[in-house]
Amino acid sequence: MAAPIVMISSYPPRLCGIGTFCEEAREFVQKAAPDRDVLVISHTDGDGQGVFPLIDMSRRDWHKPVVDKIRELNPYAIHIEHEYGLYEYHDARGIGDNNAGFLHLLDQLGEWPTIVEPHTVHGRLRNVEAEFVYKMADAADVVLFKCHYQKWRLDWTFRTRGWEVPRNVMIVPHGARSDYRWGVHEIPRLRKELGLDKVDHLARHLVGLVGWIQNNKRWDILTSMWEEIREEIHVTSGLEWDLLAAGSMRDPAHKPDYEKYVKSVEVLENKGLAHFYEFIPRGEVYYKVMAVCDFIVLPSIDETQSGTLARIIALNKPYITSAPLEGLTAQTLESEGGLLFTNKQMLRDKVVRLACDEQERMRLGNNLRRYLDTVVSWEVVADQYCQAYALASDSHHNSHKVELPEEF
Repeated sequence: MAAPIVMISSYPPRLCGIGTFCEEAREFVQKAAPDRDVLVISHTDGDGQGVFPLIDMSRRDWHKPVVDKIRELNPYAIHIEHEYGLYEYHDARGIGDNNAGFLHLLDQLGEWPTIVEPHTVHGRLRNVEAEFVYKMADAADVVLFKCHYQKWRLDWTFRTRGWEVPRNVMIVPHGARSDYRWGVHEIPRLRKELGLDKVDHLARHLVGLVGWIQNNKRWDILTSMWEEIREEIHVTSGLEWDLLAAGSMRDPAHKPDYEKYVKSVEVLENKGLAHFYEFIPRGEVYYKVMAVCDFIVLPSIDETQSGTLARIIALNKPYITSAPLEGLTAQTLESEGGLLFTNKQMLRDKVVRLACDEQERMRLGNNLRRYLDTVVSWEVVADQYCQAYALASDSHHNSHKVELPEEF
C-alpha cells in the first residue's frame, strides 16, 4: 500500500458541520485514490476505523501528538479542514490564541506536502483574519478556497495592505453527493419511512425548512408569514401546500431560539398548516427529509458556506435563500438553481411563485442537476483534491512554490 493521505479535522460522532463534511470527503477521496489509505487525525471525540482522536484543545501543546502521529504515518499528503473555532486554544482566563497553535502546527508539518482547506474566508477580512490567512497560505503548499469570489477578493484585500498575494490558492467547491436522488414515484415510500404518512393533515406538496435549528437560520422569517402565504398559494393555484420544518438543536447556546422557532411551527401545526419533524441532520435521513419537500427555503442571515445547501444541490431541489450572503449567493448565481430574497416581501413572493409554477421548479431542478454533475459532485471534487495533493507533493519534493493563475 502506498503512503497514506491523512486528513486533520473534527469528525463524527461530534455534531459538527466540518466533521460531517470531512466524513463525506474522506469517503470519496478513498474512492478516487484506492491505492492509499485515507486516515483521519481528529479531536478527542472523533471515532471510527482509521481515525486517531488526538486533538485535545484543553492543552496548549495540542499539536504535539498530531505531529508525532504524522511522523509515524509519514503520509503522501496532509489535508487539513480548518475552521477557526476548531483549533482555538483558550488559556485559564478564557483568552484565545487567535489560532497561533494551528500556525505552529503548519510549521511543524513542513516536512510533508500540506493542503489547508479553510471553511471560512470572508470577502471582507477583519485584520486578525487577514493576518491568519497570510501566514496560513505562506506555510501551506496549497490552500483550497471554495468560491472564486474568495480568491479575487483576497487579491484586493492583500494589495490594499501592500502584501504579496499568495499564488497557491486553488478553487475547489463544497462537495455534494450524487447518489441520493429519488424519483417522484419514490416520494410516497420515503414519506412512509419517515412516518409522515401518519400526519393526517399533511398536504402532498411541501415547502421545507430543514437542518440544524440555530439563531442564524431564522426559521421565524418564514413561519411568521406562512399562514398568509399558504392562503395566497391556494387562491392562486387551487393547490394545498404545507410547511415541513425538520431538524434539531446542535448548540445549547441557541436553545432560546430553538424553542422560539419550534413553538412558531407548533402554532401552525395546531391549525393544520405545518408539521415539525425532529431529527439529527446527518446521514441518509437528512437527504430523505429534504427529498419529500418540493422545494427548500434556507433563510440564513450569516453563512459563508452551507452543508445544508450542499444537500439541497445533491437532491436537485429548487430553493430560496437570503442574499447577499457570500457562498450562498455565489453558488445560487453559478448554479442557477435557486431564487434570492433580500426582504420579507421578496421571500413571500418567491415562495408563492415556486409553489404555483411547477415548470419553474423543474427548470431550477434541472439546472441543479447539471451543476451537481459537472461542478460540485464529490466525484469531481475528489479528483480536484487529488490534483491538489499532486501539486503539493511536486512542490514539496522539487523545492518550488505552487503558482496558480490569478482569478481575473
